[in-house]
Amino acid sequence: MYNEEEKSKLIPLRYPRYQLSEWITAKVQLNYHIQVNRMYYSVPYEYVQSDVDIRITKDLIEVYFKDMRIASHKKLLGEIGEFSTNPNHMPENHRKFLEHTPDQVRDWANTIGSNTERFVEYTLDNHVEKKALTILLSLKNLTKYYSDDLIEKGCETLMSISRVPSFSVLKTILKRMKDSQKSKEKGTLNETSTDNDYGFVRGAKYFGGVKNEE
Repeated sequence: MYNEEEKSKLIPLRYPRYQLSEWITAKVQLNYHIQVNRMYYSVPYEYVQSDVDIRITKDLIEVYFKDMRIASHKKLLGEIGEFSTNPNHMPENHRKFLEHTPDQVRDWANTIGSNTERFVEYTLDNHVEKKALTILLSLKNLTKYYSDDLIEKGCETLMSISRVPSFSVLKTILKRMKDSQKSKEKGTLNETSTDNDYGFVRGAKYFGGVKNEE
């Protein structure tokens, strides 16, 4: 009876039928990652410094906040200290850094000038890529405070006076250039103002003021 009628209707059991899991609690670090067995997994950055529950299975890491799952990662099995980071978990400024590549920086430098390009190439050639990109992101941020023309002139000065051009020296050069520019502008305004004042005084005395009307 079983072989004739029931066996053909049976379906295989789902495999695995269940997974053993371990639960632990952790605090989300300032870099919006949690640590599990010296591996690091991201969670949405809004949960920084929050206590979360973590479910660990043979091949999966799940992160819960107040019974709501907020992140899930494939379990890392490589070298200790590896990171699994979901870009959607990152703050906007950190996501922008992911888009910050050597080619993108070169294209940007090309719009500023040849001396800026020289500094960019020097930085990429003399630092590991991550460090170089951090420096060059700071360079790009200088456009908030300095004109493209001033940055180009600053890079020209830097590359001509230093055998080991650095971003810190460039910042000093740019600050001095801007201060000098402000001083010249202030001096010009003072000179113009003084000329006008003297012109007015000289005119009154020279033409005799009210006496000429007498």
